[in-house]
Amino acid sequence: MNIILLQTDITWQEPETNRLHAEDLIDSLPDSTDLIVLPEMFTTGFCTSPKGIAEKADTETLTWMQSVALRRNMAIASSVATEEDGKYYNRFYFVKPDGSYATYNKRHLFTFAGEDKEYAAGQDRVIVEYNGFRILLQICYDLRFPVYSRNRGDYDMILYIASWPTVRLYAWNTLVRARAIENVCYVAAVNRTGNDPGNEYSGGTALYDYMGKPIAEAGTGEEAVSGSIDMQQLTDFRKKFPVLQDADEFTAP
Repeated sequence: MNIILLQTDITWQEPETNRLHAEDLIDSLPDSTDLIVLPEMFTTGFCTSPKGIAEKADTETLTWMQSVALRRNMAIASSVATEEDGKYYNRFYFVKPDGSYATYNKRHLFTFAGEDKEYAAGQDRVIVEYNGFRILLQICYDLRFPVYSRNRGDYDMILYIASWPTVRLYAWNTLVRARAIENVCYVAAVNRTGNDPGNEYSGGTALYDYMGKPIAEAGTGEEAVSGSIDMQQLTDFRKKFPVLQDADEFTAP
């Protein structure tokens, strides 16, 4: 499967501007792309005050994502500040080329920035099947909680989308690679670049294999990086080195 990770500079709280910018970038990509991944809250930046910014469920950006996926015959993934039934969610949309989609509401809300004061935490662990891969959806702060993302033999790749600031970038680079190694899976991790009113962002977007080796890595500016993952190689490695079968048993949400 061919993946392109778009490390974008996001204009603060300007959804239409950011959608148009993302579309320009996407339209420059090769037709052989299977999956495009954008950073967390790519239409607004990481906004902890969603009132007046959050979109109604199943509208605007989701419709745009479906249109792009159908037109380019590619899956597209990112999160959007979403309002549904009087609650706000940091909602991950994974849209397939036929327009069908899965959603994951961010479970671990970033209390340090007050995300928990306005958003509701998700309750469901979501795994999407696409192009022969089982893909676990995760958002930013989820990265710091390995029990929640522990591979139970139910996925082959993790997608992390984030707005992870420069000041903590060393932790991001370390933890992303660790998740690949400990879960014997591919990891695609997409961070943003640029600035918002509270933080500076320096990327760190990368695609890692099941041994934590980089397949593709971005620099510090806006960039599209691409790489391919192979299910047969992963299956062969897991058979040769079946470390997951020795994992501790536990119960997690």
